[in-house]
Amino acid sequence: MIFDAAYRAFSRLFTPPFRSMLWKALGVTLLLLAILWFSLRELFLYYVWPWLQQYMPDFPDWAGWLGFVAVIVFSVGLALLMALLIAPITSLIGGYFMDDAAEIIEKTDYPDDPAGRAMPLGRSLVISLKFLALSIVGNIIALILYFFPGVNLVAFYAINGYLFGREYFEFAACRHRTELDAHQFYKQNALYVFCGGLIIALFVSVPVLNLLTPLFAAALMTYLHKSLSIKKKSLSQ
Repeated sequence: MIFDAAYRAFSRLFTPPFRSMLWKALGVTLLLLAILWFSLRELFLYYVWPWLQQYMPDFPDWAGWLGFVAVIVFSVGLALLMALLIAPITSLIGGYFMDDAAEIIEKTDYPDDPAGRAMPLGRSLVISLKFLALSIVGNIIALILYFFPGVNLVAFYAINGYLFGREYFEFAACRHRTELDAHQFYKQNALYVFCGGLIIALFVSVPVLNLLTPLFAAALMTYLHKSLSIKKKSLSQ
């Protein structure tokens, strides 16, 4: 069920109906990363670098290039940090694409099922911001554990698997259920959702491909919610 949902979600990414959203998701993700990169870089140059220079007043002129090297090293390190911030950024923009992706899948693959309803924009933004905060905290913990080999990878995938799974699944479920019912349905299927979230966490750890995470996650959880709903319906009959 989970691998089938992941395969169908990945196959969906490059179909014509998804193509325009794919470029939008890619553009928004890159734009947010670029804004964050330039903002942090300017803060470093404006506040941190002048402070550091106070402790290097007696350096000879020939050592002036060390400042340039320090800025380059910081810029490269900041770029690596941006890779870690893909997960929180994905949590922020995921809700924006969730309804569009789910609507395409529902109309194409489940035409006989009742149509889902889009979550109000304000509520969607609140939920996205909540998961953004959780994602930032979770990834800070994972970053701290980076210095503990073995534990760091487990922490990264466990934290993001839980967060991605729950966020996108509840978004998908809320198209057909109340928020309370969606949360209850999530709790009933928490293991399935977590395993689906782990696949999303693996996806987000692949360079370049991770820029497409919002669409992939939205599609995967739409398929998984549908499969679990069908399973529940068949068991109740």
